[in-house]
Amino acid sequence: MSTSTTMATAITGLAAAAQQPLREGAPTTSWRWSVRQTMAAVRDALMQESSGSEDGWLAARGGAAFRERNTLLARLGDLGSRVLEDADIDLVRADVGRLVTDVSHHVQRVNDLAYDEVELELGGEE
Repeated sequence: MSTSTTMATAITGLAAAAQQPLREGAPTTSWRWSVRQTMAAVRDALMQESSGSEDGWLAARGGAAFRERNTLLARLGDLGSRVLEDADIDLVRADVGRLVTDVSHHVQRVNDLAYDEVELELGGEE
């Protein structure tokens, strides 16, 4: 499976797990573990990203994407313990939703960077 497919699957899985309905009065243990496991898949997919281009103006954008990835990994780590322990499930669910959105935007920026790198190599429009 390609890195982009792995990431797309991981993001979709995390979004679905976070939105699983909770039964009133039922324990949240299975929801918490499901979300935590899918967060691990997102973390693994982020770890597989390459650092980006070494070429001129793309290097700065690649460095920014790398720093953004590290920030997302730190957020995943912080949120991981909250998913398992925080009593406010609605707040945790909202934070996971924001994380899904931010990871999706990051993936789009990385894809845009890869496209620009290929376009530069092929001598795209000027």
